[in-house]
Amino acid sequence: MKMNDLTPIQKEITSALEQMKEKALITEAVLAKKVRENAKIQGKNKAGICLKDLEICIEYLAENKDLPFALHLNSANDILIKKEDIFKLLDADAKKRRQSSEKSISVLTNGDLRQKASGGKLPKKRSDRKKMNVRDLDTDFNPEL
Repeated sequence: MKMNDLTPIQKEITSALEQMKEKALITEAVLAKKVRENAKIQGKNKAGICLKDLEICIEYLAENKDLPFALHLNSANDILIKKEDIFKLLDADAKKRRQSSEKSISVLTNGDLRQKASGGKLPKKRSDRKKMNVRDLDTDFNPEL
């Protein structure tokens, strides 16, 4: 597998993992924050990392960069990435649990990177509602017409 085989979000995840290679344990939240930081993604502060993307990145790093990580899942279905001697993906049961929980969470996608590249839409802030001032109304108004 080559770097060109990775999607844009997988490349961001891979480079974030490489930057944090000194850590013994990386949580999904910390990794997602690093990806958002590096890619300058606005918003999606609670977004996680898609397991499918992460598995490809873990495999790539083990094969090409000699960086073996092992994936684990905690009781809240959050992904934990541990630095180990050989790379290891989740077992079938944990993988199934995580994938079903991903249906209800937001994950970072290639679309998030595209929005950033095209300038993206900044999150709209709710503005104060305009209040109608009764004194400014036209006094020629006749409700009987």
